[in-house]
Amino acid sequence: MNSLVKQTWAGLRVIIAMTVLLGLIYPLAVWAIGRIPGLQSNAEGSVVTQNGQAVGSSLIGIDPVAADPAHDPWFHTRPSALSKDDLGPADPSTSGASNKGPFNADLVKTITERKDAIAKRENVAPAQVPPDAVTASGSGLDPSISVAYADLQIPRVAKNTGLSEDKVRELVEANTSGAGIGVPSVNVLLLNLAVHSTAPGAH
Repeated sequence: MNSLVKQTWAGLRVIIAMTVLLGLIYPLAVWAIGRIPGLQSNAEGSVVTQNGQAVGSSLIGIDPVAADPAHDPWFHTRPSALSKDDLGPADPSTSGASNKGPFNADLVKTITERKDAIAKRENVAPAQVPPDAVTASGSGLDPSISVAYADLQIPRVAKNTGLSEDKVRELVEANTSGAGIGVPSVNVLLLNLAVHSTAPGAH
């Protein structure tokens, strides 16, 4: 009986210690580390706000949909393998790749259709469309595009926002960084916010 009491007490002490350590101390430590300057935005989901309102995350790409496709004022992200149509917006609540190889007939067909659609939208030859404009990322929610893809969209965005191409190019450069693997890329959400806050008539 005495041995049973000792074992029970030892078990209770372990439960109490683990509850305090893993249920209180560890979560509080993680929360405190997340408040260290430079880490806070990542801990909070890298939420981007404008005029006090959350407008998205700098780490999740959401392709904007133009009210009038014939007068599209937005920069666009890379396509998503999970969208319902070739260039349709992705669902930010889901993530994934197509898992199709480069010689898969369906993937080749989809890439060709994307290239033709983007070439038509940007009024260029299909050969001028860069690879990242027609290939989905592994997650399907890549927040950034290549500088080449951003440059391709400058004339259309300038025309439909009333800004000069030089001004839009300045905004592209201001939102270009080597974050991640060090390859220059342009964050689409931040760039669109910058363009539309600069455009004539923007509030």
